[in-house]
Amino acid sequence: MSRILRVCAFMFISFVVAQVANGKDKIFYIRLDHDIDNIARNRITKAIADAEKANADYFILDLDTYGGELAAADSIRSALLRCGIPTAAFINMQAASAGALISIACDSIYMREGSTIGAATVVNGIDGKPMPDKYQSFMRGMMRSTAEATGRDPQIAQSMVDTAHVLSMTPSEAMKAGYCQGICDNKDQVAERLAGSKEYEYVEFSQTSAEKTAEALMSVRFIFLLMIFGGLYIEFKTPGVGIPLIIAILGAILYFSPLYVVHLAQNWEIALFIIGLVLLGMELFVIPGFGVCGILGIIAIVVSLTFAAIDNSHLFKLDGSFDVKPVLIPFGEVIISFVTAVFIGIYLVGKLYPTRAFNDIALRQSLEGSDGFVGVQTGLERLNGRDVTVFTALKPSGKVMCDGKIYDAVIDVGYANKGEILTVFKAEQGRLYCKKK
Repeated sequence: MSRILRVCAFMFISFVVAQVANGKDKIFYIRLDHDIDNIARNRITKAIADAEKANADYFILDLDTYGGELAAADSIRSALLRCGIPTAAFINMQAASAGALISIACDSIYMREGSTIGAATVVNGIDGKPMPDKYQSFMRGMMRSTAEATGRDPQIAQSMVDTAHVLSMTPSEAMKAGYCQGICDNKDQVAERLAGSKEYEYVEFSQTSAEKTAEALMSVRFIFLLMIFGGLYIEFKTPGVGIPLIIAILGAILYFSPLYVVHLAQNWEIALFIIGLVLLGMELFVIPGFGVCGILGIIAIVVSLTFAAIDNSHLFKLDGSFDVKPVLIPFGEVIISFVTAVFIGIYLVGKLYPTRAFNDIALRQSLEGSDGFVGVQTGLERLNGRDVTVFTALKPSGKVMCDGKIYDAVIDVGYANKGEILTVFKAEQGRLYCKKK
């Protein structure tokens, strides 16, 4: 009996020791030491998600930044406020402007000796001058709301945006104001404060090679948007399938791939982009004119490109209402790239089409009889050189009328509206090829 008791006691002690050994607090750590931009937003929001998946006990955000893009900072702020584990900001020298907003969104703030927090006035990104008061009013409201959510004095947070006497605080001043829970020299001291002892386990945020490559590609995604829209515009302005379409497809792959790697682009967004291309193709090559399919195709492409660059979880506020702010900047990028690509496309088509170099970009020409190729006679050859009237808009394909009869037709370059007069320069495979007079 005594032997059984000793075995039971030994097992109990072993269990307790094992629980104590495995009872270390798990602290997730990430450092932000550059401007707050979309890359920083993606990195930090992913780190927060990783910390929750890892069942971390605390999340430490090591900050040394002079600020950056307000939209990116707002996304980080929202992610911190929604975080299901205690969050702590370690201000490792500077938390200015948008950095102050992010710090206040954390449950606790620790500062290094010599660091500062504040100076959150909204300024112009070009010359650094303060923006009009409506922007400052919006920022003041956001600072107050964030401070209230984390139990801090909202008036002090608002003072950090004041353009006349903007507030910045040292560690001791922040502690007196209730904006700092302690002064620490390094992240280890912050971790000890959070864990209550030196017994804790660090989990530092790390990225895969694919994620690092994705971030590099995301920094130049505007170029990929130009490739998509420019390639499609030039391809649809000229008959045939050539290099422009290949460039557009490559641009789409380079645009969506990094966003998919960092878990921004969703399957439905990529599928919507493909549906948009199909609708445009139907409108341009199957259904004459420009109507419902074309409009729906453009809308589908713009929506897919816009929402692929957004973390969809940030589209709804804490109260469940839809937040349009995260959509504005990506939508603006898509529209600006579309307009820019159209102007570039117009210039390139005008410059290259009259030259032989255009044959290397798009399939302008078909197999000619003069080169030894023989086509099937359709009876339309008699219309070569005749003038025809556009019956439905050619973009670039559609219908034309000649002698009261309607024929399938394609314009060599550009578009032609209903009623315009064109000249037939070739007839092949039951289709008239026309050009403007």
